[in-house]
Parts: sequence; structure tokens; C-alpha cells
Amino acid sequence: MNTIEEQAQPARRRRRRYSEEFKARVVAACQVAGVSVAVVALGHRLSANLLRRWLDQAEGRLRKRLPGPPADAESVPLPAFVPVAIEVKDAHSTTPHVEVRRGDQSISVSWPVSAAAQRALWLR
Repeated sequence: MNTIEEQAQPARRRRRRYSEEFKARVVAACQVAGVSVAVVALGHRLSANLLRRWLDQAEGRLRKRLPGPPADAESVPLPAFVPVAIEVKDAHSTTPHVEVRRGDQSISVSWPVSAAAQRALWLR
């Protein structure tokens, strides 16, 4: 039996969207001499930073964001699959070579690939 009351989850906050007309009215209200941007923002229940961004966009100092891909992106079709030839060497043609040096002495051992298990035992 569940004795804990389930509480309703609060609704998820969504980003507010403002019409261009609303933005223009608020920006015009900021351009009145002696009016603080922060006061206008508070009066319209906006963030002062958001209102400053709108002012910059209205004065041409900041490009407006458009939904979707960037405006300067060209519509270039994606390349089709391009097969690439890979050179495959015969595994039996290469012989692994191990060289161990100690001071001025060295020992060199070559094992065929087919004897990889024996080489591993010898190296241990």
C-alpha cells in the first residue's frame, strides 16, 4: 500500500514568444529620453537583458535570430556515398619482428603470423 501522496509535477516552463508589434512598442518606449531600460523591462515583465538585445537588433547592431539553419548557409546537397578502395595486404606475407635490446646486446626474433599463439607464449 502506498502511503505517500503523489504530488502533481509542476508544468514545465516554456519559452515565451513575442510578436514583432509588441517588440516594436517596447523598443519605442525605451527610446524616450530619460527612460531606463530596466524600468521599461520591469513594466512589461521582461528581462532587461532581453530588452537590450531587442534594442541592439532594432538599431542594427545585432542580427535577428531566425529559426532553422543560419541564413548565410548555402543549400549544398550532401555528397553521395563515395566508395574508397583499401589495399589489403596478405597476412601471410608480413612477418612480425621483435627486437629486444639490453645495453649493447640485442636479440632479434621473427615469427610467422600463423604462429601468433606460440609467439605470445614466448614473449611472456
